[in-house]
Amino acid sequence: MRILQLCNKPPFPPKDGGCIAMHTITDGLIKAGHEVKIMTIYTHKHDLELDKCSEEYVEQTGIEGIFVDTRVNLVDAFSTLITQDSYNVSRFFSTDFDIRLTKLLRRHKFDVIHLESLFMTPYIGTIRRFSKAKVVLRSHNLEYIIWERVASGTRNIAKRAYIKHLSKQLKNYELDVITRMDGIVSISEEDRLKYEKLGLKKPLINIPFGIDVKKYEVKNQNTDKAIFHLGSMDWRPNIEAVLWFLEDIWPLVHKKHPELKFYIAGRNMPADFMDMNYPNVEMIGEVENAQKFMQSKRIMVVPLLSAGGIRVKIIEGMALGKCVISTSIGAEGIDAEDNKQIKIANEPEEFVNAITDLLDDETSDQMQLAAREYAETSFDNSVLIDRLVDFYNSLLSR
Repeated sequence: MRILQLCNKPPFPPKDGGCIAMHTITDGLIKAGHEVKIMTIYTHKHDLELDKCSEEYVEQTGIEGIFVDTRVNLVDAFSTLITQDSYNVSRFFSTDFDIRLTKLLRRHKFDVIHLESLFMTPYIGTIRRFSKAKVVLRSHNLEYIIWERVASGTRNIAKRAYIKHLSKQLKNYELDVITRMDGIVSISEEDRLKYEKLGLKKPLINIPFGIDVKKYEVKNQNTDKAIFHLGSMDWRPNIEAVLWFLEDIWPLVHKKHPELKFYIAGRNMPADFMDMNYPNVEMIGEVENAQKFMQSKRIMVVPLLSAGGIRVKIIEGMALGKCVISTSIGAEGIDAEDNKQIKIANEPEEFVNAITDLLDDETSDQMQLAAREYAETSFDNSVLIDRLVDFYNSLLSR
């Protein structure tokens, strides 16, 4: 099968959850014997670093990228107040990318064109004009739901009103564009059910994020009895989550466990975060090796309030045998059992109690083992890729 994978950012090197999710699709399809061509956008935030890709990877994927300036332009942003365009998505449309895609589709035939996220859907018109391939949307999130949640948590009245407007436009766009797909691949069961409630009539399947569990080595002996947060710090839900934890939760934790340390790591850490001064809190910024960082600490916190989809870092944390504490929103799409493979906490006091429990060696040892086993049985990439290929074939047979 010949597959064209269109990405809203380079999937390799896999620097964040979205990149990892895209890369595991590529890797799994290639290992299953299929041809994959990658065409990607790259931006100021996500550069195309071909020098970090192996020659084999470049040859196998034929990866090529077009730079797109996706930075917010205030004139364009405010113009959406009087238009029907979704600025969240339109920032990813590039004439240069569209021209290159047109040339590619004229020269090569593909069986499936796999769109990574809603942000690649502005190219659906070009795809339909120049290709007869089946078009599949890999839905990383229902994007409008994220922005609805962000709006509800925004205190500034004017800003909240503008974000609500953006979320409404995004919802209208999202509901329209999904009808133009041949199939939808959700990344969580919760998202699949949300699509069904929206009345989606297109073929739909849930394929969660997959990993090669064998590459995640459990090293829980002699780990630092500390908590940590790891995530891209240029993503609004992560910023919101960390601020909530620092302001509402950490003072309670520190009062009860004054010796406990909290480490915050992630790419593109805002300068004002690095200047923050909380007791026993260390702002790390970007780490050279995410796995080694996670392996060195005991408890992972994911206090998300406005995310959607599935959190890759939670799955990776479980594969590494970490104890994970997350809000219900952060744990969406991960059908783990509370107090067995994960701890769910939605209020500050619940986080304090969960952290206290996991500072006990016996309790944490049990959860670490259960988390690893859950990752092995639920997120094996080879099994998930087989399901994805079966879905592709069902579309091709229509």
